[in-house]
Amino acid sequence: MTAITQELTGWVFNIQHYSVHDGPGIRTTVFLKGCPLRCLWCSNPESQQLKPQILFENTNCIRCDTCMEICPEDAIAVNEDGIRQIIAERCTLCGVCIDECYAEGLELIGKERTVAEVMAEIKADQTFYDKSSGGMTLSGGDPTMQHPFSLEILKRCKALGIHTALETSGHTSWKIWESFLPYLDLVLYDVKEIDSDLHKQWTGVSNDLILENLKRLTKRDVSVIVRRPVIPGYNDSADSIHALGRFVSELCSIKEINLLPYHNFGKGKYERLGMEYAMGDSPSLKGADRPELADILRSYDLNVKIGG
Repeated sequence: MTAITQELTGWVFNIQHYSVHDGPGIRTTVFLKGCPLRCLWCSNPESQQLKPQILFENTNCIRCDTCMEICPEDAIAVNEDGIRQIIAERCTLCGVCIDECYAEGLELIGKERTVAEVMAEIKADQTFYDKSSGGMTLSGGDPTMQHPFSLEILKRCKALGIHTALETSGHTSWKIWESFLPYLDLVLYDVKEIDSDLHKQWTGVSNDLILENLKRLTKRDVSVIVRRPVIPGYNDSADSIHALGRFVSELCSIKEINLLPYHNFGKGKYERLGMEYAMGDSPSLKGADRPELADILRSYDLNVKIGG
């Protein structure tokens, strides 16, 4: 009798085709759910939890209130602006509200996908990778949160000669990093802040493990680009940028830093998920804003790119 091997599955909330960000060339970016950080400025709050979430599409809502009437957990309410919201701590993801909403005002964020299903979408774009020196990027969330699933995708991509990149917070065990490294061409490594106390205050975790992993990565045979989200009023001071420049300049194999200007495009997602947005009405930064920050990093002989 032949044993049946169950295909690995993971929680995916988006697959973006023809991306020109998050690595070289034209890429397919696979966004996985789950992140160990809770950054105050997170633009993808739907990526934070490993489990699926229900998102209200207010523009589709016709205010019939059927969802509120049928929810067995009383997990849908109307806020002060008259917008229907999911009460996340009550929602059990039974899906009754989605099934009954004929206006399509509710959406389940996060779908369980097999490795084979994800690979089929990646392989469909392989012609574009070949012509543009592109490839596949795992993003999130943080792909290290779904280690076995992420690892299998990386292995299969490498077997097909597809360039691989991983976007990460770096907050995971070195054992997981060691399993990934043979199958990675590029790591896009976020360093939100060098000061550990401030990092914990803003993201919910210390950066000790993050910085230690980065030091170890730079001694291995993999390309690393450090990325810094620039958040007004948080990590955009000259002192903070100098600290970043000093730290990275001591890591001999890193020559490039990407500065990622803050944007508030994710604000509406918080409302639709029934979550509070800590950044309030903070305006987005433009790529040309704060040129002095790039100049500071260049003073440490680092190549600086605005955006990723």
